[in-house]
Amino acid sequence: MNRVTSASVTVSGPPFWEVNFAAGLIIIHLCIILNCIYMELHALPFLNRREELSRLQALSNSPRGGLAVLYGRRRVGKTRLLLEWIRRSGGLYITADRSSPEIQRRYVAEAIAARFPAFAEVAYPDWAALLSRLSREAAAAGWRGPIIFDELPYLAESSPEFAGVLQRWIDHDAREAGLTTAVAGSSQRMMHGIALAASAPLYGRAAQELALGPLPPAYLRTAFPDADAIRLVEHYTAWGGVPRYWELASAERGAVVQRVDRLLLDPLGPLHREPDRLLLEELPSAAEARPLLDAIGAGAHRLSEIAGRAGIPATSLSRPIHRLIDMGIVRREVPFGESEKKTKVSLYRIADACLRLWFRAVAPNRALLASSGAAARIAALRRVWDGLRGEAFEELCRAEWPRVADRVLRSGPFGPASRWWRGSAPEWDLVSAAQDGKTVVLGSAHFSERPLAPGRIARLADELALRAAPSLPPALRAAAIVRVLFVPAAGPGARTPAGVRLVTADALLSGQP
Repeated sequence: MNRVTSASVTVSGPPFWEVNFAAGLIIIHLCIILNCIYMELHALPFLNRREELSRLQALSNSPRGGLAVLYGRRRVGKTRLLLEWIRRSGGLYITADRSSPEIQRRYVAEAIAARFPAFAEVAYPDWAALLSRLSREAAAAGWRGPIIFDELPYLAESSPEFAGVLQRWIDHDAREAGLTTAVAGSSQRMMHGIALAASAPLYGRAAQELALGPLPPAYLRTAFPDADAIRLVEHYTAWGGVPRYWELASAERGAVVQRVDRLLLDPLGPLHREPDRLLLEELPSAAEARPLLDAIGAGAHRLSEIAGRAGIPATSLSRPIHRLIDMGIVRREVPFGESEKKTKVSLYRIADACLRLWFRAVAPNRALLASSGAAARIAALRRVWDGLRGEAFEELCRAEWPRVADRVLRSGPFGPASRWWRGSAPEWDLVSAAQDGKTVVLGSAHFSERPLAPGRIARLADELALRAAPSLPPALRAAAIVRVLFVPAAGPGARTPAGVRLVTADALLSGQP
């Protein structure tokens, strides 16, 4: 009850701080609910991973259970795949963080309590005690999993003994209970040390070992259903095949460059510091490799060039460059027909399209981006946009060619496509051989933001027909040569001369992979 006097005001009831604290909690919970609704509305459907999901479901249907190991770079959809498996099989999903072992065990126990209600009522002194009880409870209930430990490297970092404890549990208690278990992680080095290397505790125990990579470009149509073929190439330029980037971009509106600005160029965008996050989240941190990415992003592709740009002795590059390759951030290219182990002719490029864009458009312009509005940021992007689109279109052609070759040529199947270059000889954007060795395709990719007119296509095709063929391996020198001109879109009436095929982005992105 309130009592008011002329000298003061006295208010009975809860203290002021309690009211504000309660109001704050309500606001926080409301924000969480609204964010969940937003993410649900803008979430992409479950894309691809059919083969991986089929293998996981077969494992959980096996009466003996077993272990699955999943790994791959961040953002490629490991967690989404695991959650889809859980949704279909009724399992348990546990994700680790960088908390202390005691807190981690409490979090894990609370997650398991969703299946076994009394599980979190006990404080577990170590991981062996927790896992032992889990297998006993599962056996008593006739529950066979799957149980998933995501971000396994975090558990191994905070509890170095965890991998050994997990190994003994899988070999004995989990096997006796018929449990299906899965472990997953993004840190390539830690996952090798835990499960993949010959000396790893879990080596040789996985019934399924799945390495997840980016999605094929053909799935862009599902992520961006209203985009035409040219816009899909632009989305591939910005986001590559990384599902998380697709999800963020599909929730935005406007032209692709506007979405890039809001997500990547704007200092407040969620991807503005993406390279640093990816390097720091690796265990142990890969931040020392950042200068190499700056050098490659600035146009240095040979080891000597990278060393010179980064100010690092060339003899010191092997370990960090191979770590970036293992992380899926950098790739090593060798000309078609060359042996990767024997050749000394190789180039290093940023494999991730979004990171390639970042090092071209963000890294050299950070001061400008921090002090400018959207118009100036997009203008900075446009200075490198054409080059990025051209590179991305070439990559898209190489990635999709083996899948569509039989529709284009009525022959095949064809092996992977690669670039070819040698000294001053004409370069080829795409070279691919049929698996029977009877046909070799030589391709040239030309990006344009508008459909190419028939006259322009005719001139490009004539140039392609006259271009000198590359030097091929002896086994392919008798093969028939087919020249293919790749363009994003062709105007009405476009024709090519005999001996040159025309392939558009629509043909490359049509159908299901």
